[in-house]
Amino acid sequence: MSFDLSLLGWQHFLAGLDLDAELPAGTVPARVARVDRGAAEVIAADGQHQARYGSRIRRASAADPVALPCVGDWVALTWLPEGRYELDEVLPRRTAFVRGGVSRHSTGGLSGDGQGQVLAANVDIVFVAEPSMHSTDFADLGRIERLVALAWESGGQPVVLVTKADLFDQGLDDLLADVASAVPAVDVHPVCSLTGEGVDLVRGYLGGAKTAVVLGPSGAGKSTLVNALAGDGVMETQQVRAADGRGRHTTVHRELIPLPGGGLIIDTPGIRRVGLYEMSDGVDLVFSDIEELAEGCRFSDCAHGDEPGCAVQAAIESGELPERRLESWNKLQREAAWMARRTDARLRSEATRKWKIIHKQMRGRSRP
Repeated sequence: MSFDLSLLGWQHFLAGLDLDAELPAGTVPARVARVDRGAAEVIAADGQHQARYGSRIRRASAADPVALPCVGDWVALTWLPEGRYELDEVLPRRTAFVRGGVSRHSTGGLSGDGQGQVLAANVDIVFVAEPSMHSTDFADLGRIERLVALAWESGGQPVVLVTKADLFDQGLDDLLADVASAVPAVDVHPVCSLTGEGVDLVRGYLGGAKTAVVLGPSGAGKSTLVNALAGDGVMETQQVRAADGRGRHTTVHRELIPLPGGGLIIDTPGIRRVGLYEMSDGVDLVFSDIEELAEGCRFSDCAHGDEPGCAVQAAIESGELPERRLESWNKLQREAAWMARRTDARLRSEATRKWKIIHKQMRGRSRP
């Protein structure tokens, strides 16, 4: 079975990077559809293959897990004499959704090692799925803010989908307004994959061979949405528990799925905790309302606490800004700063270790 690479986003990828279409000599391009231990399922022009990692990939990933191939990556394959492909190189990523604090030895929580994990690469749209059917009938605004901050940082366009909209009997408009206020300048849409509400609108973001990833907690209906877009039961789904609205981890791996009407989508397992990683503008973009208010503070270094003339605190007192919003901003700012320090410490440690090895080698050569 052959594939048209343009439908997988090859030309779109090259245009976004402003690169020539030349690959390393003797290699062919392919896109990573799924990652297994030490190998990746890739889609090339001549079909779908299992490609094991070459030595270059193994060396790079030993130093930094971010260098590991990820779903959505474009890679260069080398054909080996034994009649199989080897994954030789990960091509430069146009965008990358990276969460921090996750090491290869972690069990799903934040390990605090300053390293990152790429959840999806070369993504144009980041769909943040938040279910409306919580036991307390409200969306987790803090989680939405965190995921949207990472989405902005990735280089993709965040879009928030309030899923299972049919299960929210009353006040859906108020819920959507609350979500919209938490993520300024981001599109927010209600979606019900079972009835089809909002599905065509979601599909409209994927024109021109664009790639999207769906992120959110278990039970958010991510796989059900993927099935609605694909027009087939490509992803297994399960019912959530009625008692608390929580779902089980039906999807256990990330997978790239070409859609019949054009575009591609990456389904992901439910995310419990997502740490920030090397943030620059992501948090500021999510909290642009606080950044604008801060311009009116008396002091340029105002921490928005008990300083006199604080415009942010004045907005909270007047009801213009929810206090929850400032608390969330403070939390993400602290975490971003902490992660930056951890990352810097790791880089310093690696540099020190490198120079110790070099000095040891030099001393060994100078001995008679």
